[in-house]
Amino acid sequence: MTYPRIFVTGLGMITPVGLNASTSWDNLVNGVSGIELITSFNAEGFETRFAAEVKNFKPGDVMDTKLARRMDRFAQFSLAAAGEALKQADLSMEKVDPTRVVTIVGSGIGGISTLSEQWGVLKEKGPTRVSPFLIPMMLPDMASGQVSITLGTKGPNFCTVSSCSSGAEAIGTAWNMLRNGEADIALAGGAEAPICPIAVAGFNSCQALSRRNDDPKTASRPFDAERDGFVMGEGSAILVLETEESVSRRGVAPIAELIGYGASSDAFHITQPAPGGEGGARAMRIALRSAAVQPPEIDYLNAHGTSTPLNDKFETLGIKAVFGDHAHKLAISSTKSMTGHLLGAAAAIEAAISVLALQKGVIPPTINYRNPDPECDLDYVPNEARYRQLHTVMSNSLGFGGHNSSLIFRTPDLR
Repeated sequence: MTYPRIFVTGLGMITPVGLNASTSWDNLVNGVSGIELITSFNAEGFETRFAAEVKNFKPGDVMDTKLARRMDRFAQFSLAAAGEALKQADLSMEKVDPTRVVTIVGSGIGGISTLSEQWGVLKEKGPTRVSPFLIPMMLPDMASGQVSITLGTKGPNFCTVSSCSSGAEAIGTAWNMLRNGEADIALAGGAEAPICPIAVAGFNSCQALSRRNDDPKTASRPFDAERDGFVMGEGSAILVLETEESVSRRGVAPIAELIGYGASSDAFHITQPAPGGEGGARAMRIALRSAAVQPPEIDYLNAHGTSTPLNDKFETLGIKAVFGDHAHKLAISSTKSMTGHLLGAAAAIEAAISVLALQKGVIPPTINYRNPDPECDLDYVPNEARYRQLHTVMSNSLGFGGHNSSLIFRTPDLR
């Protein structure tokens, strides 16, 4: 069956290293870490007292202040990123059929900060003082809902919830909907704002977070022999996806083509990856098959690379299983070394980074890579960006619950 080609025409980012895509990209290329001691709450007494927070974000700069007060931070991020993406794509709902525009924004845990805060209100002041906006602020689908309401998209809008793969599943689902003729345009990505006491305490309890409180900026060290856990981050990324017909009709220049998507389940453990990275390897193979691309054609892989002992080891094994001899020639990096792990938004941020790598011809580095691990022996683009013309790139995402997803982008050769 012949499917229409799907292009990326715009993207927006709110990250721990920048309030827009341009600033985020420049800092990533320059190896700037966004990880610092937590400022959003008093973390004294916590086993982990640092995170990758978004700095200096003022919702009123990008949206109505009254509207912002009725949105959790994760939804504010998604609306800001979507606005930037639409601007880059030169897209106005008044000039397209809004019923043919899909909105899908993934989130792993939605408005957990609002829920945590209002639980405190309940305990201290009683049930009548709980905010009437608690429920609509905490629901994970409110990122996509607020984007749809504010921007006027009238096609389906919903949230994909698959832990750390949520953003990739949103993008992959949108890709399939556009290819199947269900829509012409999609706003797809992820959003997360989990840096609050209950989330930090919870991830500490399951031994997931780094505890390098003495040196936060070097705490996220993917594939390094001394890695000890991930660093929680927050932010959002939204991509504008369009069919080739829509691109042609609107006369816009695409920045990348999305050519492949694969997803799988480990069916193994709630937090640990399957032995040998078998589930992640299947997702990569499915993505390659859907893209009609051979492993040696991948020029760069943005790894899930969480900086946890098991993930990095098993992701490396999965890459070797899929790419064979090419695995040792493949440029791989984990930008989580700078952004931290944005949970449900991570895959969307890293998809956007992969698109920018294609567009700019630059591979962002894995910073804090100092001590090689014999079990992680591939080329992780350590510490410094690498300038190289790229044609085809892959982005991996692996999540609690056994979720695995891979996306493949290539340069937008309009034939």
